[in-house]
Amino acid sequence: MGQCAHLKNYVQLNQCRVAAIAEVKTEQARRVAKRYGVPKVYQNHRQMLENEKLDAIVASQPFTRHGILVPELAEAGIPVFTEKPLAGSIETGKKILQAIDNAGIWLMVGYHKLSDPAAMFVMEEICRLKETGELGELKYVRILMPEGDWVAEGFSDLIMTEETPNEMQWDPAPSDMDQETYQLYNEFVNYYIHQVNLMRNLLGEPYKVKYADPAGLLMAVEGESGTVGTIEMTPYRTTVGWEESALIAFERGYIRLELPAPLASNRAGTVELYRDPGDGERPVRIRPTMPWVHAMKQQAINFIKAVNGGIEPPCEAHQAIDDLMTAREYIKLKTGK
Repeated sequence: MGQCAHLKNYVQLNQCRVAAIAEVKTEQARRVAKRYGVPKVYQNHRQMLENEKLDAIVASQPFTRHGILVPELAEAGIPVFTEKPLAGSIETGKKILQAIDNAGIWLMVGYHKLSDPAAMFVMEEICRLKETGELGELKYVRILMPEGDWVAEGFSDLIMTEETPNEMQWDPAPSDMDQETYQLYNEFVNYYIHQVNLMRNLLGEPYKVKYADPAGLLMAVEGESGTVGTIEMTPYRTTVGWEESALIAFERGYIRLELPAPLASNRAGTVELYRDPGDGERPVRIRPTMPWVHAMKQQAINFIKAVNGGIEPPCEAHQAIDDLMTAREYIKLKTGK
């Protein structure tokens, strides 16, 4: 992910310069740096921070190491980006929040779907429709996320070596879960935390988990305003393709969002707007055209804009911890533990 979802995009952008790579696999780092024209390579982040004057850090690491790594990165006093989720537990997430607050920095969490041009359009349109009331009240949000080919040939140019890094340190398991429950929690946040986060952004408000079916296919939620929603988790699977979608239903119309595979390049999601004003007026269906920009690249653009003070991060760490709490609610309802 560090190479193919992040580095590859940053080196294409004129708004920044990739100054250095820190990587424990030294031969892999050397080859990657040569391919992408990165001038410096360091064996770890400590060496890099001692020798480089950086404006920001992109740290693509397993999320169950964030509690160890992020506090050390925060000491550099500059913005940090990590992949989702914020951490492997609420306890570790709170430790990270304390570290970034102490350092006076912010941390952007990589929910790339929030940076898909189609999703950005949809979230703006939802806010507009709520303000104007032209389609009535927001009634329901449905997110469908079947298992599928999320890679979409995105790793075809991945550089790998046979190197084995030294044993790494990992964040501790949370105190309120046994090993079996913790494994279920980690599997859930690894795969479905995107949808947990997307639901909050489409509703435009916090929500509570109201139902979790024992089979793990359905999560039902209710927002602060009473709007309900569902997340359907792999009711079927696809071996070719990707079929993630969201339906945002108002009283007199809806928005339908379809998102491409996470590592698909050079294409955004698609949007369909349906308006039925009633009173004999003809319903209208609109499909706006999105730019040829994929979510991971737009995410890199958004991080740079946030570093420069042009926008707020699409999801900052203090927002991302809500997703860990929602995931814990879901697991408690599903397992009773």
